[in-house]
Amino acid sequence: MALPFFYIESLDSSQQLLTLNEETSKHVVQVLRMQAGEQLNLTDGKGNLFTALINDAHKKHCVVKIQTKSFTPQAARKTCIAVSLVKNASRFEWFLEKATEIGITEIIPLLCDRTERQHFRYDRMKGILVSAMLQSQQTWMPVLHEPMRFENLKMMQFENAVKLIAHCEEREKTSITDILSEVEGANCMILIGPEGDFTSAEIESAIASGCQPVMLGETRLRTETAAVVAATLLKIR
Repeated sequence: MALPFFYIESLDSSQQLLTLNEETSKHVVQVLRMQAGEQLNLTDGKGNLFTALINDAHKKHCVVKIQTKSFTPQAARKTCIAVSLVKNASRFEWFLEKATEIGITEIIPLLCDRTERQHFRYDRMKGILVSAMLQSQQTWMPVLHEPMRFENLKMMQFENAVKLIAHCEEREKTSITDILSEVEGANCMILIGPEGDFTSAEIESAIASGCQPVMLGETRLRTETAAVVAATLLKIR
């Protein structure tokens, strides 16, 4: 049976004994009813995995002893999704969960001309990433940016990546699968627009910055659905 996974924001590899925070301690001791002598896994979301033995099963400050340490390098191929926020926050949270499980490396919430503004609770969104990472037993968590205006998205940051934009306008587009089949192994970034789609000006700006317009299929998709489809296609290529 796989050991339970827990997140600890910073892991000092030189320490032998670690005291878990109150929230994690409570989950270990009161929810899972783990006791001294049992093992668990800890990760910092940056590739490090520590297997530890419970030394003191205290419900507020559980102490564990590090037994083994390992590091998993991040996938050489980077995948970034820049996606507009949506009016229903729970739908965006669903996307974050699925993108993390799929293994996307970077997520940029976008504020476009047609984005319906909402309060972005960064700590809550990061918590969703942590939960999804642990549930899928990964040691790398996606980099989550603060919301960014579309016009402030610096395409040059992704100079060595294949840059794509998915939109609904009736203009020339290429199937994303056709493009990805030609650039297998390359870093990729894709832009997904709001519920009302990107404006024509935003599409033109993205294309001028090197984005290739793509279609994700034959049907019109919700923003969060399009983002998950794109995430899946980026990871399997």
